[in-house]
Amino acid sequence: MDVPSLMRQSARFHADRTALVTRDRTLTFAQAWDRGVRVANGLRALGVRPGDRVAAVEDNTLGAADFFVGAAIAGAVRVPLYPRNSRRSHQVMIDQTGAVVVVAEAAYADAVKGLEDECPALRHVVVRDETYETWLAAQDGTDPEVEVGPDDWYIIRHSSGTTGRPKGVGYTQHDWLVNCRNWYYRLPNLGWDSVVGHAAPISHAAGYLFLPAWLAGAVNLLYGPFDVPTVLEMSERHRVTHTFAAPSMLAGLAADPSAAQRDWSALRCILVGGAPITDATVHAGRRVFGDVLHQVFGQTEAIPLTILTPEEWFADVPGSTPMRSAGRVLPFCHLEIRGPDGEVLPAGAEGEIWTRVESQMRGYWGDPERTAERLVDGWVRTGDIGRLDANGYLYVLDRVDDMIVSGGFNIWPAELETIIADHPEVRAVAVFGVPHAKWGESPVAVCVTAPGARLTEQEVIDLVATRLGSYQKPSAVRLTTEPLPVSVTGKVQRKVLRDPYWEGHDSRVGGA
Repeated sequence: MDVPSLMRQSARFHADRTALVTRDRTLTFAQAWDRGVRVANGLRALGVRPGDRVAAVEDNTLGAADFFVGAAIAGAVRVPLYPRNSRRSHQVMIDQTGAVVVVAEAAYADAVKGLEDECPALRHVVVRDETYETWLAAQDGTDPEVEVGPDDWYIIRHSSGTTGRPKGVGYTQHDWLVNCRNWYYRLPNLGWDSVVGHAAPISHAAGYLFLPAWLAGAVNLLYGPFDVPTVLEMSERHRVTHTFAAPSMLAGLAADPSAAQRDWSALRCILVGGAPITDATVHAGRRVFGDVLHQVFGQTEAIPLTILTPEEWFADVPGSTPMRSAGRVLPFCHLEIRGPDGEVLPAGAEGEIWTRVESQMRGYWGDPERTAERLVDGWVRTGDIGRLDANGYLYVLDRVDDMIVSGGFNIWPAELETIIADHPEVRAVAVFGVPHAKWGESPVAVCVTAPGARLTEQEVIDLVATRLGSYQKPSAVRLTTEPLPVSVTGKVQRKVLRDPYWEGHDSRVGGA
């Protein structure tokens, strides 16, 4: 099985049905396929051949859908870039994958213009500006019917993990199809009446939902750059049934004064993922949108691993605490908790999450050394610490490298961050370990607030002590209005915040 042949078949079966809806246009499958064909031929005219890597930095626009379809038709390997990244980050990802073409929305053109003179493999930078429609219409409309096989590469997505260095994770045609299918295994089924809204970029996590919708003959709705009023209005008007949203997006949507007054009778699934979600956001989302919240857990290297349905999220399950979990392990996923020597630990024990899933990474692109560290005997070492209960619920505690050992107790920064983020004046938070003369290590919290916020350090300390116990409370809290440092893939870099505290120490771990 391969992606373009199945997309081609769906376009034929559903030629006159609606495939794409944007802020100002509606396209049938036949029209959307024609645009994809023209993009494919435009790429081929630039010298792109099957297997060549083509990068893009874009929002959820019609052009992004054109590129999604067109790259597949051309047999090219998509390399999504992150719009918020720096020029240097784009260059690193382009160089690492050997991309020969980069396509950019006009808003992000300055970040990539001229990179063809700096990246050895890059030959063309194509800006999707006001001339795009003219360029598209000038391309050949004949389907090139490029042959690709199930083991040919389809996409390279980047992951940073704890190091902050981007790592390219390649998926084959077969692996991407299996991956996308598994996302929907425990979600409401797709049909002709389904409308999948894309608040998050289809170039990244939401892209796992785009292809299944296309193959099912459903509608893919593109909002453009994320904007709360636009997403709410278009979702209600077009009767969205499924959508993917990061927790911050869900929080923004639920907080809008108009949200609770709208008609959400068509909505069946809001899939939340990409970051930990606070109890406050869960309850706000449920109150506004109903029992439609689902949660997914995984990472670029191996996903999906768990799903949490609305029925499970708020259930009373003996031996489990669903509200604290990342969901139940999916049927097509092996998942184990292992100790430092790779030994399998019993239910309830804390250790590193190891997994083996049919659509997992085959390796880091061009990096056998790091591949060997993460891929062991067919198992992916996730680098996440967690525990698994007897009912198959997974509890994700933190990253291996971020654990704080204080007075002999293990403290997981992500757990504290979830509690602190519940405070209404906290916009973002990062917790990390610093040296402590008595306890070895102690947690420090950096909280981002709005200018003029009245939050105090003691309020944060008391909040953690009340919810988690005094031994986990931060020894210090830093309040700031400046954004937290993030990696090239958008992850908060605790290491950048932590390192200054450890200057002059031989080790970055102070726990006994």
